[in-house]
Amino acid sequence: MHPLRRTAAPRSALRRTAAPLLLGLIVLTGPVACSTGPGPDPGPVPSRPASAPAPSLAPSRGPAADPTDTGWLQLMIPMDEGAVSLLDLAARKTADPALRSFAARLRTAHEDELTALRGLRQRMGLPDTDVHQGHEMPGMVTATDLERARAAEGDAFDRLLVTEIRDHLRQSAQVSRSETTAGRAAEAKERATALAAAHEDQLSELEGLPGVHG
Repeated sequence: MHPLRRTAAPRSALRRTAAPLLLGLIVLTGPVACSTGPGPDPGPVPSRPASAPAPSLAPSRGPAADPTDTGWLQLMIPMDEGAVSLLDLAARKTADPALRSFAARLRTAHEDELTALRGLRQRMGLPDTDVHQGHEMPGMVTATDLERARAAEGDAFDRLLVTEIRDHLRQSAQVSRSETTAGRAAEAKERATALAAAHEDQLSELEGLPGVHG
């Protein structure tokens, strides 16, 4: 098999260089990083009469949705979902047995990871919508990437798979490390710590496959 050496494309290079700023951008612009600006000022809120009783607060059912934790979680779920879609193709398209075995293990690990992330999202009371749908984020396998992967065959597919999965593992680990220092919800930080460690190990395994070069 030909070495799976990557020839960097301009778009991929931009996605890599943007990674260190990604989580900060999401936090600065709010949980939905690509949303439009703030809505109109609703005006002053009428004060409640002094005799009115204060409303009771329902007990929290999960970790508070801090903007940093929310931004990380709402990014990691579509990142993993895109990777799983690409890894699905690897089961029948990759020409390399070692790469195919790695892709199968990685897909299983990502499915387990997604189950945990979605559970955390529910406990944090966040919507199950993809706030980054249609956007090209660093480390995210996009619809365009999947179209290219479906059209590629043999060694060309293997090179594309390695390029995209390498980028995904690098960026998701980097963003998750940022969450461990900037986030506030203990459960989110614990999940980010585990995710970063797992993706770093998976990246090392990928780079150790025969014929794969950085």
